[in-house]
Formats: sequence, structure tokens, C-alpha cells
Amino acid sequence: MLTYLAEFSGVLSPLNVFRYITFRTGGATATALLFVFWFGPAIISALRLKQGKGQPIREDGPQSHLLTKRGTPTMGGLMILAGTLVSILLWANPRNLYVWVVVFVTLGFGAIGFYDDYLKVTKQSHKGFSGKARLLIEAVIAATACIMIAQIATPGLSNKLALPFAKELLFDLGWFYVLFGTFVIVGAGNAVNITDGLDGLAIGPVMIVAATFGFIAYLSGNAIYSNYLQIHFVPGAGELAVVCGALIGAGLGFLWFNAPPAQIFMGDTGSLALGGLLATVAVATKHELVLAIAGGLFVLEIMSVIIQVASFKLTGKRVFRMAPLHHHFEQKGWKEPQIVMRFWIISVVLALVALATLKLR
Repeated sequence: MLTYLAEFSGVLSPLNVFRYITFRTGGATATALLFVFWFGPAIISALRLKQGKGQPIREDGPQSHLLTKRGTPTMGGLMILAGTLVSILLWANPRNLYVWVVVFVTLGFGAIGFYDDYLKVTKQSHKGFSGKARLLIEAVIAATACIMIAQIATPGLSNKLALPFAKELLFDLGWFYVLFGTFVIVGAGNAVNITDGLDGLAIGPVMIVAATFGFIAYLSGNAIYSNYLQIHFVPGAGELAVVCGALIGAGLGFLWFNAPPAQIFMGDTGSLALGGLLATVAVATKHELVLAIAGGLFVLEIMSVIIQVASFKLTGKRVFRMAPLHHHFEQKGWKEPQIVMRFWIISVVLALVALATLKLR
């Protein structure tokens, strides 16, 4: 919305600054941060009043959680989504279609997560609605977004897969690309959802990956920088840096209240939506495989669950003491802050490796 002010730069020259993505990304970050800081306490109080007993804690999970986390309200993702959306509407260019595709996925996945959280709170059970139904709805939303991206993209990039470390190599997947992109978006949403199990554990890596893809989006959308780095130029993708900036600001504000001991949990409302947002940015910028590197922590978390379930069904034995992976380390005696900080460090390292793919070609 504020981008329209640049049209009056002929009358007042300082308004020209609203044309710059870098300036608007900073503005989006600050706006989302202040929004969550300002409205966060009221949102937490309202959710605590509505939910009563708060998020139900799994009986088969770490026993310490039954004592330390019981009664904490969930659906904190509403804070993040509200701050992010308000900031996007203010600072992003409303003419950019990529922005609206990302918003569509974010709100769609957020609605699914909200309904799941609602069922858990009202039934006081850690089980939400049918997993198959949830995955089906997620797939429909993700597939719709991929079709939209394919229509927005330039003909040379539409339905094509780029590889990290390769300069010009593109694989034309045809409409199979929609299935691939759907898998990436649905997988990322659920991977972040699986990771959200300790105070501050998920939001830290989410912000790290958002910063990584904000940088990638800016470079991919700039003809000069993309040509210099020999990455694929995606016209319009630079605007997604503003979206990532808004997410970082809202995430920082949320972390203020989610830091141990958490005053509120993100819930599926936030984790599904944030994973979907990041994956949609990756699909739009043609860096889907780089997401698996930058978000490698999320991949490890969801793979630990898949491996645990497969091993138990096939052999009757468990590979990990408990899945997801962060609970395994809890069972080994690691303290919650240790796990969170060490996982954040891993996420930073993986983000640096992901950024290295931009130059190592």
C-alpha cells in the first residue's frame, strides 16, 4: 500500500524511497515486530481466557512437559500471522502476484492449523482432525498455488526445476512440476509443525530460513545481481523479500513471549502457515532444493518421525528414544535450552551452506 506514495515523488522527492525493496523490507520487519509487541499481551490474555486449560500435553511425551507446560495457551501463530499480514499489506507492492500467492498459502495453511488447534483445545486431546483430510486440504491449497506460480512465471522458467550449484541447468517437468511443488509446500508445512515442540525451537530456524530466502528472493528478482551470480532471474520475485522481512519481524516479536518459559505456544496455527510460506517463496524463486539445505533442521525432524514409525512397524524396534528428534535428546538428558540453542546453531550453519550455493556454480 505504501508503495503508492512513490508515485508522488515528483512532488516530494523523499517519497521515492518507497520504491526500494530494501527500504520496504526494513519497514516491514519493524512494523511486524512492533505490532506483535503491542498487541501480543492482549492476544495472550484473550487466548488464556478462552482456552482455560491451554494446550493439551501428550501423556506419552517427556514427563517434564506435564509439569512445566501444562496450562500454557496455544494458537500463538495468530500473533505471527496477524503481524506478518498487516506488515505485508502496508509495505509490499499489491500489484505483485507472487505476494498474493504466498498470502493465499499462508492463510490457507493457517486456517487448517487453527481448526486443528481448536479441536485439540475443545476436546482436551492432542489429536486434531483426520490426518488424511488435513493432508488432502493442504495438497489442494499447495497445488493451486503451484499452478498460479506456473502461470505467473516467465515461459523460460514455468514448470522447470533448477539445481543448486548448476548455472543454466533446468529440468522441464511439465505439469509434474505442480506435484513436485505441492510436495515441497505440504512437506515444509508439516516439517515445521513437527519441529514445534520446545519453547523457541521452531521460530528461531523459521526466522533464519526466512532471512536466507529474503536474500535469495531479492537477488533472484534483480537482473543485475542474478546475472552476476549466474542464478535464474525471476521477475517480480524480489518483492518476496518484503514478505520474508515481515515474517522475521513478527517472529522476533513472538519469540519475546515464546522464550523459555513460554507464555504462549505457536500451535499448528503458526507452524503449518510458516512452513507453507517459506516453501512457497522457495517455489516462486526456483530454489526448492535449496530449501532442503537451509531448512535442513526441519528435514531432520520430520525424517526422524518417518524413520521411527517405519522401523517400529517393520522390526518392532525404535531407532530413537523418542521422536521427533528434539525429544530424543531430551530423553538423553539434554536440557531444553541446550537443545534449542544447539538446533539454532545447526540452522545457521545450514543457512550459510544454502547461501554458498549462490556463488559455487
